[in-house]
Amino acid sequence: MDVKQLNSLPDDVATLKLMLAQRDEVLADRDAALTRHQSLIATRDAALAHRDAALAHRDATIAQQHEAIDRLQREKDKLAHRMDLLLRRVYGHTSERIDPNQLLLFGQRMAQAGALTETEEQSQSAAHENEQAGALRSPRKGHGRRTLPANLPRHRVEHPIEPAQLICPCCHGQRHRIGQMVSEQLDYVPASLFVIEHVRGKYACRKCEEGGVAIAQRAAQSQVIEKGLPGPGVVTQVIVSKFVDHLPLYRQERIFARHGVELARSTLCGWMAQAAQLLDPLVKLMAQRVKQCKVIHTDDTPVPVQNKGADSTRTGKTRTGRFWVYLGDAAQPYIVYDYTPTRSRDGPVNWLANYTGYLQADAFAGYDEIYRGGKVIEVGCWAHARRKFFEAGPTDARRSLAVLTWIRQLYAIEKTAKEMDDASRAALRQAQAAPILKQLHEYLLAQRDQVLPQSPMGEAITYALNQWNALIRYTTDGCLAIDNNMAERAIPRGQYARGTPGRRVNTAGAVVRNAG
Repeated sequence: MDVKQLNSLPDDVATLKLMLAQRDEVLADRDAALTRHQSLIATRDAALAHRDAALAHRDATIAQQHEAIDRLQREKDKLAHRMDLLLRRVYGHTSERIDPNQLLLFGQRMAQAGALTETEEQSQSAAHENEQAGALRSPRKGHGRRTLPANLPRHRVEHPIEPAQLICPCCHGQRHRIGQMVSEQLDYVPASLFVIEHVRGKYACRKCEEGGVAIAQRAAQSQVIEKGLPGPGVVTQVIVSKFVDHLPLYRQERIFARHGVELARSTLCGWMAQAAQLLDPLVKLMAQRVKQCKVIHTDDTPVPVQNKGADSTRTGKTRTGRFWVYLGDAAQPYIVYDYTPTRSRDGPVNWLANYTGYLQADAFAGYDEIYRGGKVIEVGCWAHARRKFFEAGPTDARRSLAVLTWIRQLYAIEKTAKEMDDASRAALRQAQAAPILKQLHEYLLAQRDQVLPQSPMGEAITYALNQWNALIRYTTDGCLAIDNNMAERAIPRGQYARGTPGRRVNTAGAVVRNAG
């Protein structure tokens, strides 16, 4: 306060006290107002904090909902994909072939849109050219009635001509045979049963009774069933009808009944069991020879098996067993089947114990124990890899078709190498297949981070990259195959259960047949 303001104050003490009191009152009102304002500010800040917390909770809820929606959408797409695959397997075509014109048209459209890489265009164009060249080389199958096999027996039937037709209408002379017209008709003689009577004569002396009776001894020959009813032909018929023609025993029982012979199913089953024991040395010999092969192809398939024991009284009660197939090479062309009650690794591990060589199979984790020792070398299957990319086509057509064109080129090379020897085949693969595989590997690595890992395409790429060393191993040796299709074709996929109610089967040991 300056001098002028001090001089302006009154000299009266009472007046000064009043002024001070008024000033204090104003200051108190101001402080109260400030307090109320600060309270309002605090209330506002609390409201803003509550709003921010509510907004954060809302954002977190929205994020969780978006994540749940994305997860549900992925699950929906995955279920829809599996449903499409199931419907295709039930009602669609079993072939996985793709029209090469579709690949070419797809490549042109993507090239115009600028979304297809130059490598993909080249691979698709090359695949189209290979397909067209293969189509030109493939001969067409003829139409009409096919010629009957020459090895079938012929029964000649001469049709006589009427005597009046032997008279020439011009000169009334005798007509002479100048040729013949032959037409063939296929007929069938139903199978028939017959009985073999083994007759052993009894001889005795007419002059004396003390000489006894001499009975002819039966010629020494092996019997399928010692002192049994069936001969080798009928036992063979029962086995072939069941395991080759997939004719259940209860149907064979009815067939025999139509011939007038009553044979119970239990009897037929007993014949098969005893025949299996008789064939056991052959099974072991063929398995031993398959294990001597340089390459073994293997695969497995599930089969429903009737439960025996406590649950056997329950109708329709079954469990899942496994049939394993082991296919030899050209030097040992045998197919050996093995059965295990589960799909554990013990089945192939025990069967392939002490084996050394190549094993071509799918990516079943149970084989890892076999490969771990280094004596058995894994060979992958391009058919399995191709199937995954083919099935991913509905959800990712661009990548699927791009990969399928590369794989098509690999199979086109194998078609050329089919008639070559092992050395020439390996050289051709190194010269032509190896560069294609290198491009495909680079493409898969580049696309791996651009797709969802759990999507069909992501799973296909992951499968191929995880199995890459096994998939390209066929290029290192000409005796190896590009896929494991021969094992898949050899294995009976549930056919033993065909025609039986509930698809239930009883399994007894291994089944063996010659691949030749």
